[in-house]
Amino acid sequence: MLRSLMHIRRFFFVHFAVLALAAKADWPDFRGPWCDGHAAAPGDTNLLGLPLRWSETENVKWKTPIPHRGWSTPVVLGQQIWLTTATLDGHDFFAICVDADSGKILFNERIFHCDKPEPLGNDLNGYASPSPVIEAGRVYIHFGSYGTACLETSSFKVLWKRDDLPCRHFRGPGSSPVLFNDLLILTMDGIDLQYLVALDKKTGKTIWKTDRTANWNDLDSDGQPKGGGDFRKAYSTPLIVDFHGKKQLLTVGSKAAYAYDPQTGKEIWKLNHPGFSPASRPLFDGTDAFLSTGNGKAEMLAVRVDGQGDVTDTHVVWRNARGVPRMPSPVLVSDLLFMVNDGGIATCLEAATGQQVWQERLGMECAASLLYADGRVYCFGQDGKATVLKSAREFEILATSKLESGFMASPAVCGSAMILRTKTHLYWIEEKAKSSVSVN
Repeated sequence: MLRSLMHIRRFFFVHFAVLALAAKADWPDFRGPWCDGHAAAPGDTNLLGLPLRWSETENVKWKTPIPHRGWSTPVVLGQQIWLTTATLDGHDFFAICVDADSGKILFNERIFHCDKPEPLGNDLNGYASPSPVIEAGRVYIHFGSYGTACLETSSFKVLWKRDDLPCRHFRGPGSSPVLFNDLLILTMDGIDLQYLVALDKKTGKTIWKTDRTANWNDLDSDGQPKGGGDFRKAYSTPLIVDFHGKKQLLTVGSKAAYAYDPQTGKEIWKLNHPGFSPASRPLFDGTDAFLSTGNGKAEMLAVRVDGQGDVTDTHVVWRNARGVPRMPSPVLVSDLLFMVNDGGIATCLEAATGQQVWQERLGMECAASLLYADGRVYCFGQDGKATVLKSAREFEILATSKLESGFMASPAVCGSAMILRTKTHLYWIEEKAKSSVSVN
């Protein structure tokens, strides 16, 4: 009981500490202003008024077809919505800006070209899965090793570009960039090279580069990595947290999770695990990090972040191996951790202990991360189905909705509206928008 009360106190402290850092109406990162799937900070008693239900004709203000293919989550600042896309063959990579009021495409230009893109080898991913990140005046787009660029949001001018950061993605890129002070930090976990690199966000120049230090233990009889290095690939996006006044960059790679100093790239601690290809983003409650280890022996771990060096045997608070997501990122609501795995199994855990509160099937496969708003947990399926759950200790479905195409990108929020990207379209979903539906 004491640990649960301490957890709630830490949770509120962490969110209030960052409340002043982001405007509520903006969505600058693929998991929102606080990088955790919350549309509003705890303590804000004003409901956002997000829709509970929607369809192709209900609560849709506008619907815009998005060319080519991309799973990146839209980011929002002011009246601009930014996202990325790429041709199916991986030769051309685009940045797109959409007007938030009308849904009209304001900018759609090729930023990178690749003569010989690496085949994806699967139907699940694409070439434009990493999400942009945006701040006042600038948006940063990333396609893994295919290129990273900074654009001025007022003129759409490309300020700088990099396409010289090597990494064989093999099954496509997935990790999104993060901003920290004057740095843009990229995660490059390929089958051949695994490293993080920080660029000067104003110039694109490399400031630091840090290689992963995992114990791979994956060499075949010929001395080469099994599966050509497929067990070294990862897709997760880092999370920057504050612990006792010091910043840590929490990141999950194949075979190990890490904390780095985001200013220098120096490794602070490492936790070995047996998983590979993790995509779910970490969470943090002020003391513990919550990490999904990916495929293989998938586990959700709660890990204390006060360690140094190898913390594998010393800092794991609890482990849970049931219903663990590989791709969707969970949400932490007070003392409860909500998650949905790739097969659509929704689970609620005690955040302090990892004890299961409930677990139910939603009847859909999931890749998009969870959204928390107005006392609800929004879940999105690859078939276009969405299920809204009550964020409570008792399992309760509040509503289900359906759009024509499925969700791979995660949701974004702007005021009282949700911006939903399906495999084919971008939607503005808002209550009582039925009478003003427009298709661009």
